Amino acid sequence: MSVRSLLLRLYGVFTTLAQPLVRRKLRRRAVAEPGYAHAVEERFGRYDEAAAGTGWCWVHAVSLGEARAAGILIAELRRQYPGIPILLTHGTATGREEGAKLLEDGDLQVWQPWDAPAAVASFLDRFQPRIGVLMETEVWPELTAACAERGIPLVLANARLNENSLASAERLAWLARPAYSSLAAVWAQTEADSHRLVSLGAKVEGVYGNLKFDATPDPRQLATAARLRGQLPRPVVMLASSRDGEEAQLLEVLKRFGALAPVPPEQDAVQSIARRVHEVQWMIVPRHPQRFDEVAALIESHGFAVARRSTAGAPAESEIWLGDSLGEMALYYGLADVALLGGSFEALGGQNLIEAAACGCPVIMGPSTYNFAEAAELSLAAGASLRVSDMEHAVTAALKLVEHQDRRDAMSEAAQAFANANRGAAQRTAAALLAIAEKAPMPASLEERAEPSLD
Repeated sequence: MSVRSLLLRLYGVFTTLAQPLVRRKLRRRAVAEPGYAHAVEERFGRYDEAAAGTGWCWVHAVSLGEARAAGILIAELRRQYPGIPILLTHGTATGREEGAKLLEDGDLQVWQPWDAPAAVASFLDRFQPRIGVLMETEVWPELTAACAERGIPLVLANARLNENSLASAERLAWLARPAYSSLAAVWAQTEADSHRLVSLGAKVEGVYGNLKFDATPDPRQLATAARLRGQLPRPVVMLASSRDGEEAQLLEVLKRFGALAPVPPEQDAVQSIARRVHEVQWMIVPRHPQRFDEVAALIESHGFAVARRSTAGAPAESEIWLGDSLGEMALYYGLADVALLGGSFEALGGQNLIEAAACGCPVIMGPSTYNFAEAAELSLAAGASLRVSDMEHAVTAALKLVEHQDRRDAMSEAAQAFANANRGAAQRTAAALLAIAEKAPMPASLEERAEPSLD
C-alpha cells in the first residue's frame, strides 16, 4: 500500500468515526433551520427507493451562492443539450431550498454524501453519474479519490481559491494535493485563482470568468422595486448580505452620528451629519436567514424601530428596514440608491458584488474583499464602486453619494456596463463540460434509463 493510500484510509477512518458528531451538529442546526432535519439519512448513503438512476450530470452546489451559480450553468447546459438529466446535491439547507427551484421533470435532488468511504460509495453506486461538477470550492478527498477510481470525471467549475484557503490547503497538503490532482478539469474564475489552484496540482484548463456575471436580475423584482421607489419619501442605503458583527457596526455608527437624537431645524442640513442621516432610509439585509430574528432584536436593542419585509410586505415607515426574505436581492438592490457590501467590513472576504452591478446599484465596500478580489478591483476600475477603510467612512461616503445624484447615476451606468462586459462564462463552461462528458465511459446500466442521456 502506498503512503498516499494509507493516509487516505486513515482519513476515511476519521470521517467514519466522526459521523455521530455530524448527526449532532445537524440536529442543532435544525432547531433554527428545519431544512437540516430533512432526509438526514441521505447524507450517510441511505436513499429513498425512488432516488436512483444512472448516467446523471451530477452538479454539487454546497450552499446558496453556489446553487445560484449552478442555476446559471444548468440553464446553459439545457440550452446546449436539451433534456440533460440533472442530479443536484447540496450541503446546506439554503442551498437545497434554492436548488429545488432548478429542478425539471426527470431531475433529482439529494444531500451531498458525508465524505466517509461507505457514504461516498453508496452515493456513487446508487446514481452512477456520467460526470460530476463541483461548484467553486467544494473539493473532498474521499469523493475525488472514489470518482477517480471508478473513472467518473469530476470537474471544478467557477473555481476560486483565495490566499487563506490556499494556506489552509497547504497545511493539509497530504490530503489536498491528491484531491485537487484527481480532478479531471478545473475552470477558474481569475488568473490569480488559476495560479493558486495549479500550485495544489489542479489541472486548470481555462480561466473562464465568473458564472454570476451571466445571471439576469429578475425583471419582476426590478419592476416592483421601481414602483415602490416612486412611493418612497427618502433615498435608501442598504447594508447588503451582512454578516455577524457588521449590523452592530452600522447601528453604532448611526447612533454616534445622532440618528436617534432630534435635529434642531435651524441647523444647516449640509453641516449636520445627524440631519443627513435622518434624511436616508436605512435597510439591512442579512446574508443568512437563520440570523433574521437575531438581527431584528439587535436593531431594537440599539434603540431603533424596525420594519420587516416578511410582515410589512411593502416598505413601512420605520428607522430601519430589515430585508428578511430569500430570493429577493434584485428587489432590494433595485430599491437601494447605494449598497454597503456585506462581508467586507469584517475579515470575511466580502460577499458577491456582481448582482448589485447587474442591478445598476453603486457599491461601497470595506477593506476585506479577498473572496472576489478580481471582481472588486475591476468594479473599482470601472467606476462602479468605492472602497473605504471602515463602516464610519462607508456611511459618510454613502451620504455624499445620496446628495449627488449625478455621480450616483454615473456609478449606476458604470455598474451595468461592468456587469455586461464580463459575461460569457456559462457558455464556455457548459461547452467544456459537455465535451468531457461525451468522452466519459457510459455506466453499464444507462440503456435502462428512459430519460435523455448525454449520447
